Amino acid sequence: MNGLTDIYKPSLAMLTDLYQLTMAYGYWKEGRGNDEAVFHLFFRKPPFGSGYTLAAGLGFAVDYLQRFSFTREDQEYLGTLTGNDDKPLFEKAFLSFLGDMTLSVDVDAMPEGTVVFPQEPLLRVKGPLIQCQLLETALLNMINFQTLIATKAARVCQAARGEPVLEFGLRRAQGVDGSISASRAAYIGGCAATSNVLAGQLLGIPVKGTHAHSWVMTFDSEAEAFERYADAMPNNCVFLIDTYDTLEGVRNAIAAGTTLRSKGYEMVGVRLDSGDLAYLSIEARKLLDAAGFENAVIIASNDLDEHIIESLKQQDAKIAVWGVGTKLVTAYDQPSLGGVYKLSAIRRAGEGWQYRVKLSEQSIKTSTPGILQVRRFSDGNGFVADMIYNEDAGEPRSMTIVDPLNAEHHRTINADMDHTDLLLPVLRAGHRACEAEGLPAIRDRAAEQCNRLHGSIRRFTNPHTYPCGLDADLHHLKSSMISSLRENA
Repeated sequence: MNGLTDIYKPSLAMLTDLYQLTMAYGYWKEGRGNDEAVFHLFFRKPPFGSGYTLAAGLGFAVDYLQRFSFTREDQEYLGTLTGNDDKPLFEKAFLSFLGDMTLSVDVDAMPEGTVVFPQEPLLRVKGPLIQCQLLETALLNMINFQTLIATKAARVCQAARGEPVLEFGLRRAQGVDGSISASRAAYIGGCAATSNVLAGQLLGIPVKGTHAHSWVMTFDSEAEAFERYADAMPNNCVFLIDTYDTLEGVRNAIAAGTTLRSKGYEMVGVRLDSGDLAYLSIEARKLLDAAGFENAVIIASNDLDEHIIESLKQQDAKIAVWGVGTKLVTAYDQPSLGGVYKLSAIRRAGEGWQYRVKLSEQSIKTSTPGILQVRRFSDGNGFVADMIYNEDAGEPRSMTIVDPLNAEHHRTINADMDHTDLLLPVLRAGHRACEAEGLPAIRDRAAEQCNRLHGSIRRFTNPHTYPCGLDADLHHLKSSMISSLRENA
């Protein structure tokens, strides 16, 4: 199962903004719908002040693309839309055109779990202009959110220093799809399991969970609640110990654990969900060890994120498993990645490519022309630098990369370094061009990719900027086009 297909059975062609359809209608009216175009999906700033970002969401995007079509119901609904003169917004012939359309685009993308950086295309879409345009909104929706959450999860897991992180965010997630997408992306980013049972069923993510405060409050005493839970779930006993008094809760858990042991089972551990987690975990550890429960783990939750976990680590907290919910699945400190989807080249039948640039008063919002590819250079110690180049111009002739935002910043790369191009074929003429990947393989890639980044890039405070830039010829092309467009404006 891949999740998206199983949640939403019909095509999601209508998961789009109206302006995508009005532009498509305009292209059709102008007879330009079959002009060939190239669009790139990228982001301008890394989220959370991070030194890197982790690509995710491609699996859902490919599922969406493979099932893309306008149903009869879609056409009928679009036929009800009107302009400010109360007349139909779209001609019936256009709606019939949409209904007959078969997706024929080529898509190249960075594999999920790849570390990526600003201005690098995560996705390249090439094909009929109308089709490329209609895909923009949904692709941004799927790639933006999962990339954001996967990056947050990677940071949280980094703070946990290899200890398991459990994603507990379902009840605080942004709706049904938000919860499934967040659980998927969090697993890619390194979380060991989720509390989200539907995500476990659809996506094969391990699920974990025990009981809440309401279980304890149902009984006349905490001790009785723990005993009854141990009777009901002897092979899944993690006791939530902070309903009334945390340290007394540890003692009650020890009593229940002792009874459980006499029956041939072992208490898994205890969970803290409030209070001074550093102090309480240290004291709880002492009590558990003294009672002979050295292997019982202490799990902590309560609005954790990478910064709180890092602080607890510095305080020598005795927490072995981390339950992270709200601040992970909602990307609490940055609600959106801000990815964009920009036209970079167009051509009519029988003609060559015409490159396109979007100008802006802000250099960060000026787009890059061409049919772009990203080449990553590495040595025995890890990743060294990335070069964005124009694939249409052939192999890069120079080993110099130029910062897209500041031409004074440039770097020359050793030509003998190993390198690989990151955008790989995903669809050709609308048909899958690669095997679908399982989440465990994507998760392993993400961990390996993060480990190949220098520690200065992965640190939370003032991370080092990873070298990523345009190859010299592409920089020259972009600069020339900008100058020409401004002169003729």
